[in-house]
Amino acid sequence: MNLFQPIPSDESPDRTRPLADRMRPRTLEEFIGQEHLVGPSKPLRTQIDRDDTGSIIFWGPPGVGKTTLAKVIARLTRAEFIEFSAVLAGIKEIKQVMADADKARQYGTRTLVFIDEIHRFNKAQQDAFLPYVESGAIRLIGATTENPSFEIISALLSRCRVYVLNPLSEEQIMTLLRRALGDKERGLGEMQLQASDEGLARIAAYSSGDARSAYNALEVAAGLALQQNAGRAGAEITNPIVQDALQKRVLLYDKAGEEHYNLISALHKSVRNSDPDATLYWLGRMLEAGEDPLYVARRLVRMAVEDIGLADPQALALTVAARDAVDFIGMPEGNLALAEAAVYLALAPKSNALYSAYAEVQQDVERTVAEPVPLHLRNAPTGLMKSIGYGKDYQYAHNFESKVADMQCLPDNLRNRVYYQPTAEGVERRIRERMEEIKKRRAQAAQHRPERDKKES
Repeated sequence: MNLFQPIPSDESPDRTRPLADRMRPRTLEEFIGQEHLVGPSKPLRTQIDRDDTGSIIFWGPPGVGKTTLAKVIARLTRAEFIEFSAVLAGIKEIKQVMADADKARQYGTRTLVFIDEIHRFNKAQQDAFLPYVESGAIRLIGATTENPSFEIISALLSRCRVYVLNPLSEEQIMTLLRRALGDKERGLGEMQLQASDEGLARIAAYSSGDARSAYNALEVAAGLALQQNAGRAGAEITNPIVQDALQKRVLLYDKAGEEHYNLISALHKSVRNSDPDATLYWLGRMLEAGEDPLYVARRLVRMAVEDIGLADPQALALTVAARDAVDFIGMPEGNLALAEAAVYLALAPKSNALYSAYAEVQQDVERTVAEPVPLHLRNAPTGLMKSIGYGKDYQYAHNFESKVADMQCLPDNLRNRVYYQPTAEGVERRIRERMEEIKKRRAQAAQHRPERDKKES
């Protein structure tokens, strides 16, 4: 099997091909969206017009035009075009194509290699391209839905320009759908289908910026409309037909990909900013897309201890209870337990005082000398340990009326170090008042040191 097929110069309107493939734009004039890249005088458009794109990476969600742009460039560029998929090719095939391209360059022929799903190549496979990209033997165009910073080796990434493609707007999707309905050569024009703006808008909204998904939904809806109209032209794509074609909204999500981290970041920051509506929305986006509810529960626990802490100690208890509820009653009922916990966190008083305090402790543990535990804080279970000073001068707090002794509990190199500084939010206001009271009691205990003769080991 030949993995490296040159792109055809003129695609056939073969009706057996999916509508999304038939309607793929052939020129920049037909291309919809990504105006920040291919609009007049924009960077990629200028490179294409000059036939000087260099090696580039297209990064964006599915169905936004990555492959289409590569094929448009192929038609406009004066170079040999080779396309293959990262799913099928191995290092042996890559090296053979690279060697052929290197030979072609010696005869003045440039080679443009397009790799779909380049993030699926491992490090060794990506390394195989590196010398040929660097020497200019090939111009590489890679397409990926994953963040290139994490999925493409730095040496190759540094030699490519990355272009970020955005999801298409609903208006842009509707423009494409109308074009497909009216195109008699490649689209559905011969069927003379009727569709309301409302129906097309619903398809556009449900496609989540993915043109391929929208085309697929339109093709299904067209088939249903023709079936209801006994195959006669002029059928109407009604709202119920659109609903049947869509079934369930396409939610852009990948549990292991960047969108996973984008959404959990949005949820966490909405909670931190005390926005219950945004909190519920991002939570719903994750759960309805199929996210593991226990992962969400774990992150809610993290929010409780990082952003609320002792400003509302009940937050931790509620998030742990939500986790237990999800485990006990399962899904989808568990969604409400998570929603309850998330909204509680959003509305709770906020404090990162404990989070900041522990971060400072970590720094001191890492950067300062680990001095021994002071002798007076050590237990002395044996006579030998007691004889060498373990437990000596320990002051038993319960022997003091104030329940606070003037006793140093940090090592000498961190004496008087203050880590936890509570805010005036929620319960921490009372905690701050309590800490001030303890400070006063400790000062009073220091003034009466001769009276401290009651000790307990």
